[in-house]
Amino acid sequence: MINGRLATLGRRLSLCAFLLVCAEAGAQAIDEYAGVETYMRFCASCHGESGQGDGPVAEAIPITVPDLTRLQQRDGERFPAEVLRKIIDGREPVIVHGTRYMPVWGYEFWVEEGADEAAQERVELIVNNLVEYIRSIQQ
Repeated sequence: MINGRLATLGRRLSLCAFLLVCAEAGAQAIDEYAGVETYMRFCASCHGESGQGDGPVAEAIPITVPDLTRLQQRDGERFPAEVLRKIIDGREPVIVHGTRYMPVWGYEFWVEEGADEAAQERVELIVNNLVEYIRSIQQ
């Protein structure tokens, strides 16, 4: 029962954060953001501005928020770009990711970009920009 409530709380917090970010974003389309801009708007609240899992929302999440600066180090010095793309997009389950407390950003971005076939191409660009930014902060 408690896990269900925590999951619901997590989804609500994620949705609130997403709606606030979208309202703040104004007219600029998400696919026009650089990877760092997208990260700061959508990821930093949980993963922290530096990517170390210490964002202001991290304490409200019942799992340890991953340190994104050490993904390459944890994966044997190989940056896990494809797995990261799938985790960010969220529409294809990634078993190693475990319980999904993270929003399904692929769907959220797709809706924000117009929810059509062209939007899917823009979502791929958004996710790729995020992956490349996360690659750039590896220690």
